[in-house]
Amino acid sequence: MAKHKIGTRDEWRAARIELLQAEKELTRRSDELAQRRQDLPWVRVDKEYRFETDQGPASLKDLFRGNSQLLVYHFMFGPDYTAGCPSCSAIADGFNGFATHLAHHDVTLSAVSRAPLAKLQGYKKRMGWTFPWASSFGGDFNGDFAVRITEEQQSKGGAEYNFRREGKWEPSYGEGPVAEFAASSGTDAATYVRERPGLSAFVLEDGAVYHTYSAYARGLDGLWGMYQWLDRAPRGRNEGDGLWWKRHDEYQKQ
Repeated sequence: MAKHKIGTRDEWRAARIELLQAEKELTRRSDELAQRRQDLPWVRVDKEYRFETDQGPASLKDLFRGNSQLLVYHFMFGPDYTAGCPSCSAIADGFNGFATHLAHHDVTLSAVSRAPLAKLQGYKKRMGWTFPWASSFGGDFNGDFAVRITEEQQSKGGAEYNFRREGKWEPSYGEGPVAEFAASSGTDAATYVRERPGLSAFVLEDGAVYHTYSAYARGLDGLWGMYQWLDRAPRGRNEGDGLWWKRHDEYQKQ
């Protein structure tokens, strides 16, 4: 006997139509928020950032790859990691298909991480990904766009992430899921969380680069392709059962 509420087809249809109105309101609200993102003021980026890519050394302008818009996914893969963050990896599994369509709409999608390029290339090959992925190793890019905190900031507090100031690191923060993810990435919890996930958008106009938008933490939920499907599944994300997701090549090892 099913534990969930059971009803007739007519009861289901009535409840579904009621839900449809709420979904439509959410869609309209989402459209409004999208417009507000586009209406944000642009901030000119004059700092010269340097990256390493498959094509060699690159500037921020080079990452646009001939398009006028650039979306950067700040992928958690620090210099001390041996593998990329499992959550970032789950998000990035959708990038190959998206990147092709975006590129034909004047938008380049690129991941950026602090790990040296050779590490990124090895992991990219393991995962079977083809989207652009640049290394910001040794530079200020991650720190400037609030996806990297230093050991000093971690120990004393005061680092900003998701537009809020954080307190100092407590050992208890590194327990549970954080410890599991850190171990699976080949590092300890404190080192693991000094890298942070995020999305930053840029535009190139009249030879100048402008920063237009950034999002972090739960602001990235919309990028998780699997979440959009699970939110429509009978039991949803079912997140109460712990860390159910892995890198896509690790499920078979269970």
